[in-house]
Amino acid sequence: MTNPLLAASATPLFDQIQPEHVASAIEQLLAQAQAALDTVTATDFPAEWSAMSRTLDVANEKLSIAWGAVSHLNSVADSPELRAAYNAALPLVTEFWTRLGADERLYAKYKAMDPAALNAEQRQAHTNAMRNFVLGGAELQGAARDRFAQIQERSAELSQKFSENTLDATDAYAYFASAEELSGVPTDVIQAARTAAVVEGKDGYKLTLKMPCYLPVMQFATSSALRATLYRAYATRASLEAAPEAQKFDNAPVMQEILALRQEEAKLLGFANFGELSIAPKMAESPEVVISFLRDLARRARPYAERDVAELRAFAAEHLGLHDPQAWDWPYIGEKLKEARYAFSEQEVKQYFTLPKVLAGLFKIVESLFDVRISLDSAPVWNASVQFYRIERQTPAGMTLVGQFYLDPSARSGKRGGAWMDDVRTRWLRPDTGVLQTPIAHLVCNFAEGGMSDGVEKPPLLSHDDVTTLFHEFGHGLHHLLTQVNERDVAGISGVEWDAVELPSQFMENFCWEWNVIAHMTAHVDTGEPLPRVLFDKMLAARNFQSGMHTLRQIEFSLFDMLLHTHHAPHDDALALLQQVRDEVAVLPSPAFSRSINTFSHIFAGGYAAGYYSYKWAEVLSADAYAAFEESALETGDPSPATGKKYLQSILEAGGSRPAMESFKAFRGREPTLDALLRHQGMAEAQH
Repeated sequence: MTNPLLAASATPLFDQIQPEHVASAIEQLLAQAQAALDTVTATDFPAEWSAMSRTLDVANEKLSIAWGAVSHLNSVADSPELRAAYNAALPLVTEFWTRLGADERLYAKYKAMDPAALNAEQRQAHTNAMRNFVLGGAELQGAARDRFAQIQERSAELSQKFSENTLDATDAYAYFASAEELSGVPTDVIQAARTAAVVEGKDGYKLTLKMPCYLPVMQFATSSALRATLYRAYATRASLEAAPEAQKFDNAPVMQEILALRQEEAKLLGFANFGELSIAPKMAESPEVVISFLRDLARRARPYAERDVAELRAFAAEHLGLHDPQAWDWPYIGEKLKEARYAFSEQEVKQYFTLPKVLAGLFKIVESLFDVRISLDSAPVWNASVQFYRIERQTPAGMTLVGQFYLDPSARSGKRGGAWMDDVRTRWLRPDTGVLQTPIAHLVCNFAEGGMSDGVEKPPLLSHDDVTTLFHEFGHGLHHLLTQVNERDVAGISGVEWDAVELPSQFMENFCWEWNVIAHMTAHVDTGEPLPRVLFDKMLAARNFQSGMHTLRQIEFSLFDMLLHTHHAPHDDALALLQQVRDEVAVLPSPAFSRSINTFSHIFAGGYAAGYYSYKWAEVLSADAYAAFEESALETGDPSPATGKKYLQSILEAGGSRPAMESFKAFRGREPTLDALLRHQGMAEAQH
């Protein structure tokens, strides 16, 4: 039988890949990549971009695509067998990439290249490569070099362990509630909980810590005791504060070792701390610049956050009889206050956002703004709920393929929480065949599934937050898919500074607040009626509800992350640092038992270490970029096609082929300012 990971297919054979295929395929591809590395680093091989790319990049890409498929399945279809196969191959793959990035012979070839002989895209890729060799340890010698490689391998293992503990701790928890306890909880959530219990042959209603279940319970359940039960379970996941049987998933020792290794790595490379190392390839100039940016934003947001909390406390005391609200009460109080103030509930809104209708609306705005066509396509998938799409554009030669993407919308057991975009392959004018390779992306979310109601199959219903999440991930997807760059290392999201990579994703979120866009993407699940304008206006009025609190919450995470990696010794108590940050920034107390950092996957397993600030940093860019659309909107309220074209060409098509600030200035004609962000979040007067 042919190994599906080695098959020459247009897309990965996700329906055929089994755990037993992993070891032999990765072994073979690593051997090929190693042979290619040996070939190009031989003394008689020319230090010439195309020749090296033809040999080394082609072999490396085969390895990347196969390992990418295995990693992806590990995230969306976890099983004990796949996990074992993934973990067995992980050290081998990590060791190869580490060795490649630090190979002195390869570094010497790049040094010997004449940048003047390269085109602009290749020059940018070459500049990045030279920097990455230094950050990858290519200038280290002897014992330091060996230790650096050991750190990379151990760090990869620990990040994977952190992910596994988080997933296992989340999946292991279940609370079987009675019908009485679920008073106030939305009907679709109750039905899903009952179905889950039936599947297990249990009485009652199975509640889990997956977002489509956890969040509605926290927002709507009238039972404070039920909210407290779920909150404690959620806030203590992967810690020793969890139930005794779940303490085996404790992430505290994993985190401590990760932090110690990061600090050691930074010192080996000549940096004072990991924060400095992390910032080296980013837009921000230094950790200090980031810390002062965050503190400045916190200062501006604080009066609004304090007002938010005062309103919540007053409402809770007067209308809900809650005179001493606890951490598990705030989402419930917030939802009730929102309903009272704006006369609508998230549950009411949700009935109008069915997944098929939302997708149609999303595709419509993308098609009209960026002059493309999106249609269903076919490819092997890993789950029946996954769909595959193609993006095309009309050219003189007819409809031309631009890119393709997988959409995996549903939450399920064995699937990592959250939402993300990942690349399957990158746009590349292939040096081996001369053929243009089109990009492919993964778009992954964790929405509630549809289900039966009164004997009728209903589509998945999305909250407005879910809709925003979908637009966000699609923004990342567009950045990857609409690039016009032909050099793979700087095409799409490749080579884009990490603190600028959220610009296109956050930019897309703004369209979820435009009536002309929303009008095309709603249909009531039962009646098919579109969202009433009066309900949308209430949503709009509530848009900045608690924006001060939300801003400070993001700053709390960001500041903690940066201080953890700059001003904190790895073996000091991270909880004490978190408390310091909360004392400085937060307006709501957190319970002493909370161990939220034990599942802070972004910084311990997701590439955002000393980079979580990127969300806020890029939000400044995205808000300012969107302001260009507000300034140029047509009389009908629709976005200007001319502005859409300029954004497409300046930001999306340029990818990583130039510094992000250059792309931003090409679009806006100037550097970004904070004004649009503060205005969008209802905090504009905070400037004075």
